[in-house]
Amino acid sequence: MESYVYWFLMALFLLALEIASGTFYLLVVAVGLAVGGLTALLGVSDAWPLVTSALAVIVGTILLRNWKSAHASKQMENSLDVGQPVQVLGWRENGTARVLYRGAEWDAEPSSADMPRVGTLYIEAVRGARLILSHRKSVHH
Repeated sequence: MESYVYWFLMALFLLALEIASGTFYLLVVAVGLAVGGLTALLGVSDAWPLVTSALAVIVGTILLRNWKSAHASKQMENSLDVGQPVQVLGWRENGTARVLYRGAEWDAEPSSADMPRVGTLYIEAVRGARLILSHRKSVHH
């Protein structure tokens, strides 16, 4: 069997695994293997399919990471938590707080160092599992 057949079979196998996992990284590797298969189909030396496959995977991974980070920041902006009030349980010496929100305790930090720490505070943003607080209610779009 020709070498390009193996490249395409490996790409199909990873494509099937990607469908089961849904991470998109296996899809990038499958596309890289398909690029290697196309290069092998052209009949070039054995090193070129490896090189083109590796380059395709590297470029694809960079593009996917950029897309995911842009998509995650848009998702954070559209968070339903933004603008919701929280109950401050207590402030720590390092400037962070422990707050009660949705029936659970969360770590929180002020949006600025000079923010008033009394009165009702509102969620301005969510960074991972930490709430960013403001003394002004954000208008949610």
